[in-house]
Amino acid sequence: MKMKKLKKDQRGITLIELVIAFAITGIITAAITMAVFQVFTMNTRTSNRMAAVSQVQHAGKLVSEDILKAQPAKIDDTPPDGKFLVLGWTAQNGAEHEVIYTLEAMPPSGLLKILWREHRINSVPSPTTKVAEYIDSDPDQTRYDWDGEVLTFKVTANVGGQSETREYEVMPRPGS
Repeated sequence: MKMKKLKKDQRGITLIELVIAFAITGIITAAITMAVFQVFTMNTRTSNRMAAVSQVQHAGKLVSEDILKAQPAKIDDTPPDGKFLVLGWTAQNGAEHEVIYTLEAMPPSGLLKILWREHRINSVPSPTTKVAEYIDSDPDQTRYDWDGEVLTFKVTANVGGQSETREYEVMPRPGS
């Protein structure tokens, strides 16, 4: 087999041209990789943020609904035994309602909490329900303040480094 010789006016690819082509390909590949990485990172952040917002909104909705029903004389601002908030009211039919909110450590670290709600009617408990997860256990971030007229409920959720805080001010129903 004979090798074909190049004529003087024919040229092949030089080493410089080959290096430049690889460099341009590398730059384009790096740019595409960075763009894809940023899309996935932003998607994760957005998803975590939305989860935090959802947890805070759900907690605020349920606690606010119970505060609206509560009678001021039946709000326990120093609940015992690790309870977070205790609200009570007497319904029109005479049934005594008590709602007990507790914060329980989430595994594995225990730094974040789960907010639980137990509703008792005439001292008979109903199943405990999970209100929200990823609740910040720092008392400056999740707390309530009862001044005798308005109950202010502040709740913070932290999901994957994304945080959301909401503060609700609710006036319980008048009368005791």
